[in-house]
Amino acid sequence: MRRLAVILYDVLLLIALLFVATALVLPLNAGEAFTAQQFYFPLYLLLVSFFFYAWFWTHGGQTLGLRAWKIRVLTLDRQPISWKQAALRFSLALFSWFFFGLGFWWILIDKDRRSWHDRFSKTALFFDTPDLHH
Repeated sequence: MRRLAVILYDVLLLIALLFVATALVLPLNAGEAFTAQQFYFPLYLLLVSFFFYAWFWTHGGQTLGLRAWKIRVLTLDRQPISWKQAALRFSLALFSWFFFGLGFWWILIDKDRRSWHDRFSKTALFFDTPDLHH
């Protein structure tokens, strides 16, 4: 359930960011809505989405949703992930959504509870344990 909460939290933040990103480029289109022929606009939003996730993953391993739920994305030896791993992770997560989230459902049968994008990018989610000294 924590993973689903993280996804929901981060998607809400991403939607807000995509609104801002759209507002920034709308003047370049004379304030008009983008059309289906303007293929660069969805690519721009995809790039903004990638940088949203990748920057957080490569700088501390936590998006705001991950931070709220005390989870980190790290390499298998608990090191920060690289931009290459972030790109692979993002691409495979997106690919998984196109197959009805099958790569996410994979967690339920995987012995290490890792998704497709975890497996192929050699990353994992690590749950922070509460500090017992407080």
